Amino acid sequence: MGASLSPRSAQVIDLETVRQRQQAQKCLVRLAPELDGLEMVYQLAASPDAYYGLPILAWGLKEDGSVIGLVPWMETLAACQDLNSQENGYFIGYRDPETEEIFDTPPDHKYHELVAAAEYFDYEASGEVTLIQQIPDTLGTHALCMNHPNSPWHMKPVYGWRLYSDGSLDALLADENKAAMTPILLGDTCLYSAHARHQTVYFFQRHIANRILEEDPATLDALAMMVVASD
Repeated sequence: MGASLSPRSAQVIDLETVRQRQQAQKCLVRLAPELDGLEMVYQLAASPDAYYGLPILAWGLKEDGSVIGLVPWMETLAACQDLNSQENGYFIGYRDPETEEIFDTPPDHKYHELVAAAEYFDYEASGEVTLIQQIPDTLGTHALCMNHPNSPWHMKPVYGWRLYSDGSLDALLADENKAAMTPILLGDTCLYSAHARHQTVYFFQRHIANRILEEDPATLDALAMMVVASD
């Protein structure tokens, strides 16, 4: 007769641990500003035959070793390849305006730059959320800030971006009443994190922000529809 088989010991899977591990792999650990004018290419469902270019602000290294392009988009600094909205746009690839080449993955030199910097600035893990890195905003990004649905909005220039130890990102805005020197630079005490003070923040490219400030009717109508749709 064959030998009896003992039942395999049950394995208990800690779903919270798995979730935390998966989330950690998605976390950003280092940023590198984009200084050579590389762009993100995207399409809109309303214009299927047209392609649009948006300057990349920075590249980010994730915990799992992958690199992503980052652009100010709607309410966050978004990963290019995560943009997949028929209405607001979906990611096609990256573009070098100088050569007009379109490519699917971030350039190798940015990967090597980020990995080297992450190895050099090897921060120890901490139980508290701490500031890891600050980079300047080089695109003239503006933030439309609202504290309540019916309260007045304010358009403010973005001076920089902060990366925290939990992988989160936030924009740096200025309290003009506390500005002691001009121009305002990273490290100035008048700067504060956008989401720490404002309930809702939307990010816009410089030319769109100027249209809003000039109260262009078509731009204001589109802005009103966007805010209502996001509520």
